[in-house]
Amino acid sequence: MFVRSTEQDVKRTSLLRKHSTMSGRRVVVFPSVSELGPTLAQLVSSRAEKALRARSSFSLGLSGGSLVAMLSKDLPAVENLDCSRWLIGFCDERLVPFSDPESTYGLYKNQLFGKINIPEERILAIDPSLPVQECADDYADKLSKAFSPEQIPVFDMLLLGMGPDGHTCSLFPDHPLLQESQRTVAAISDSPKPPPQRVTMTLPTVNAARCVVFVSTGGSKAPVLKHVLEGGEGPALPSALVAPRQGELFWLVDEPAAASLTSQVERPGPGAKL
Repeated sequence: MFVRSTEQDVKRTSLLRKHSTMSGRRVVVFPSVSELGPTLAQLVSSRAEKALRARSSFSLGLSGGSLVAMLSKDLPAVENLDCSRWLIGFCDERLVPFSDPESTYGLYKNQLFGKINIPEERILAIDPSLPVQECADDYADKLSKAFSPEQIPVFDMLLLGMGPDGHTCSLFPDHPLLQESQRTVAAISDSPKPPPQRVTMTLPTVNAARCVVFVSTGGSKAPVLKHVLEGGEGPALPSALVAPRQGELFWLVDEPAAASLTSQVERPGPGAKL
């Protein structure tokens, strides 16, 4: 069941949008996906190297959609990539068997994990055999143990996509989960996009990350991308509420997706590193 935003909610989202604009957000535009993919892979690799100089592991949260094919193609191509100390989690997941084409874990297992040296025990996945609320609680417990003693899991990097309605993870416009402030992971049983049952990171977890990278491509994303990055009428869309409290925020987009933007963007040359 969805709820309409109250006046207080509108003020809150307005402040969050303002914070996002002021927090060092970088919008980087590429001619096409073929140029974007390798830069994304290099960005993941460079942040992994940075994390491993400071800590014993590099934690990466993955999302589905077009990111699966992009990462599966470009990440294994990074020279001297060593994923043995990486910790992989998922920003959200559909409550379906891993063999189902809708399973994000299943897609990465089939397309990426076999190409990189990531130990299986360092991949944190949901248990799809559980009812949705128990599944969310179980996944939250896995994150809690992996990131102990942190109260909120602090991922080194989260890779996010954005839907045509402005949703990210499984956080949808006008949904009560946008107001969640206590739980790190939540269950959703009424997703407007099938399948209805999902497990998702909440905004407090997303905004605790050291680096958040959105990837958005294609001309169909142009109107919503403009709304998210430059504002519009009504409450901020879920993607606009992503504003890491002490971390980096990147938007990597192609020219078709950026077609309606009027704000300042970066257009790096071939082979540039972020």
